[in-house]
Amino acid sequence: MNRELSPRVKVWLYGLLCLLAVPFVFPTWWMVTSSVKPVSEIFSFPPSLLPASFDLKSYGDVFEAQPFARQYLNSMYIAVVCTVGTLAVSSLAGYAFARIRFRGQNAMFVLVLTGLLIPSEVTIVPLFQLFHRWGMIDTHWPLILVPIFGAPSVLATFIMRQFFIALPHELEDAGRVDGLGRLAIFWRIALPLSRPALGAVAIFTFLHSWNLYLEPIVFLSTPENFTLPQALTQFVDAYGGPSWGTQLSAATLTALPVLVVFVLAQRQFVEGLAHTGLKG
Repeated sequence: MNRELSPRVKVWLYGLLCLLAVPFVFPTWWMVTSSVKPVSEIFSFPPSLLPASFDLKSYGDVFEAQPFARQYLNSMYIAVVCTVGTLAVSSLAGYAFARIRFRGQNAMFVLVLTGLLIPSEVTIVPLFQLFHRWGMIDTHWPLILVPIFGAPSVLATFIMRQFFIALPHELEDAGRVDGLGRLAIFWRIALPLSRPALGAVAIFTFLHSWNLYLEPIVFLSTPENFTLPQALTQFVDAYGGPSWGTQLSAATLTALPVLVVFVLAQRQFVEGLAHTGLKG
């Protein structure tokens, strides 16, 4: 039997949650507010919650120091393509592992899951040699193909498989009675019902691609082809030290899509994990 919390307990609970949120919220708040502060005020102690004066010059410097708009577009379209590609591959593979019976099915699924156990640092040299042979170095193809067919897609396949396993078999039986084939059942019945799982997969795939750092620094060398995590390391002053105002402004612009995606889709993310049994 569920008991409703008393108002006093709710106040204490919300107060505790707000206190626990401070270590997570304050760095982001400091980054955003410091991006509009003069350099002399950024490292003042104690740190100020609000800037004494607004200085937006560093935001203009972001686009003057390097082709930041092009790099922003690079990260955006790569993340979108990786998300769409991973959704297509993982939904088809997850449905196949969940609903189609074939010899060696469990052994193959375990083999696929072993991809999660291999660190990306282990495979980066063979991947570099492979893409170099294909003439894809300093292009965005490695940043698209590796996530779609690599570890992020493996985790997405696992999530989709767990969701499809939980779907009632009666739904597919009803589709067969109506004359639907296997692909039509997947497209018309299974896929529309898997929106929570697709939402969860889309969020963590987008975030993974958006924050990708190792692969860009290995495969890309032209500033016009850089993605945002790689571009953030290039904001330095004349002596090679970090240009703090410009870096913080660029980091703030980089974090905006991540915050927007998570705020708009957090309910789908939680529902997707709940339906697939990945509760923490």
